[in-house]
Amino acid sequence: MAEYPEPDAKHPLAADCRRCPALVEARECISWGNGPLDADIVVVGEAPGAGTPEADLWKGGNFTGLAYTARHSGRKIREMMADLGYRDACYYTNAVKCFPSDGEGSNREPTDEEHENCRPYLEQEVREIEPRAVVATGKHATTSLLATENLELDGFVDSVLDPVPLPGLHTTLVPILHPSYQEIWISRLGYSYESYLDAVRETLAAVE
Repeated sequence: MAEYPEPDAKHPLAADCRRCPALVEARECISWGNGPLDADIVVVGEAPGAGTPEADLWKGGNFTGLAYTARHSGRKIREMMADLGYRDACYYTNAVKCFPSDGEGSNREPTDEEHENCRPYLEQEVREIEPRAVVATGKHATTSLLATENLELDGFVDSVLDPVPLPGLHTTLVPILHPSYQEIWISRLGYSYESYLDAVRETLAAVE
């Protein structure tokens, strides 16, 4: 398995954001994007999780302020992108920048309004970075990016590794499995981990 870089300095787009009262109340901090601003690939997750404050490095974006820095999903996606040959060429962010709490300390799905409120930040990041491709990890990140073109998702599993042009953002969307669920779905889609990596690598290589 390839080595992967530790998360680096965040790229805040606002000193504060209070568009979503429930998220403001639940969050420890805003989880901003991080990575090189000339990245070849932008990797987009759903939203930061509750986090693990007692962890060393991998506390999660709700505590680090850095997207995709959780013990499980953060490390997994960074390892995967390194294995694909993009170790230093990825910028990591989320469709929703704040932890959506279920009121009991666990995650809930972000609402449509929360996605809509946060989408201008995501669009700004993609426009500033000008990546060759945007890799959306999971259903919610894919749905939010499709919404930039007023498109709707018609079955996430069928959309995996099916590139979609995003002319308004001058890039291409490539949906992949969320790292938290890839062990379950890779085999159901007929892949081994190695063949899944090969398929992702080939898909990204074909995107211009």
